[in-house]
Amino acid sequence: MSTHLLVHAFNFRQRDLGSMCRRYREFAAGWNGGYSHGVPRRNMLFTETIQKKRDGVELTDAELEMAIQLFTRDEIPDYQMSAFLMAVFFRGMSRREMGSWTKAMLHSGTILDWSHLGKRCVDKHSTGGVGDKISIPLAPAVATCGVPVPMISGRGLGHTGGTLDKLEAIPGFKVRIESALARRCMEEIGVAMMGQTEEIAPADRRLYALRDATSTVESIPLIASSIMSKKLAEGIGGLVLDVKVGSGAFMKTLEDATRLAETLVYIGEYSGCRTVARLTRMDRPLGKMIGNALEVEESIEVLRGGGPADVRALVVALGGEMLHLGGVASTVKTGEQCIREVLDDGSALQTFRRMVELQGGNPAAVDTPKQSLPQAQEIRTVTAKEAGHIRAVDTKEMGVASLLLGAGRVQKTDRIDPAVGIEMLCEVGDVVAPGTPICRLHFNDRSRADKAEERVVQAIDVGQPGAETALFLGRITGGGHNGD
Repeated sequence: MSTHLLVHAFNFRQRDLGSMCRRYREFAAGWNGGYSHGVPRRNMLFTETIQKKRDGVELTDAELEMAIQLFTRDEIPDYQMSAFLMAVFFRGMSRREMGSWTKAMLHSGTILDWSHLGKRCVDKHSTGGVGDKISIPLAPAVATCGVPVPMISGRGLGHTGGTLDKLEAIPGFKVRIESALARRCMEEIGVAMMGQTEEIAPADRRLYALRDATSTVESIPLIASSIMSKKLAEGIGGLVLDVKVGSGAFMKTLEDATRLAETLVYIGEYSGCRTVARLTRMDRPLGKMIGNALEVEESIEVLRGGGPADVRALVVALGGEMLHLGGVASTVKTGEQCIREVLDDGSALQTFRRMVELQGGNPAAVDTPKQSLPQAQEIRTVTAKEAGHIRAVDTKEMGVASLLLGAGRVQKTDRIDPAVGIEMLCEVGDVVAPGTPICRLHFNDRSRADKAEERVVQAIDVGQPGAETALFLGRITGGGHNGD
């Protein structure tokens, strides 16, 4: 080798060695001089974490905690975290990774403390569907039976409705409430229904925005950690999950829904929260009403001891699970009986009325909902075009039809019209003839109603009768799949 090449090689090695030394000094400075809760403050080559996940290598608890802490402090740019999320989308996470990732997200913000109540708080979460208003009658019913429910809910997502949007259909009702008011509600009536604050799992809020923008929403580890970080931040000791299956759910197949339910239950138990999941159908709208004020009105019917059979059945079943987890019912069946009693005797309705009043809403909406809740200016009846049985309902299309009427948001900046929606007049299995009323559109804009009607007609399949789907499809606990 010539002298020139030897000198060149020596200089290259010096530069390479110098670079390695600088990287080591940076690592050591972060490791020894800037530690917080076992995680360095500096970005310790997050690209290496991305590479490991990209290559299918299981990450350590420290690496996962570091990623969340640095991202929350704006020390990891969005493009790097987006790359990490895409790597998770394709490579997944082990159960231990999901538990650690969720724990890190949970501890990125405030964890509520209800220990002064002297009772185990329990909540419920649904993975979303069309006509799913279960939380509105469920939370006050469970609280009336003696288990506190600090329920933090969300807004509509795509074709699915959101509990907060429904509650805001009640004139004056505030979902963004101060901690002092939430505390008063919990102490006085045992229930508060509110939105996520800036302090609750802030890492999740930022990560969800990136997932939405990078098409990584559908990843089960990311879905599960997002749900559980917010729920665990409520300071609860028990959680009941309603995992929907079918055309109106995010999980279309029982297999996928079961995987999600098992993941959610595992994370809950890993985090010290007793967790149960029920798998329930979403191959048709839940109840008769789709739309915000319409669903509040139907919820009040359930709180009066009536309402559609499927809505009441879910409230009773999920409520029984919550009372069992909360320690006031020795069995789920005993809990279910308590829920039936408080629905039938009107005491759950009074709890709901008081909650509405405490959170700034007009209690007349509970007393006289048809007169006090927002009402659409026009109603149009949609009829069957042919004879036969209603074989199936494309429930997602029904949700989109409601969204087109103005009951949901196409974009985050869209304003919701609380009065509009769809009222179902027939069910799967019913026999219809040409001209039979199938549903009613409640609307304030005729052009919107025209578009919604097209969707509704396409969504309803009339023909030979199909197989019936049970409402309850499975039950999963920390011990595995336990049937119904």
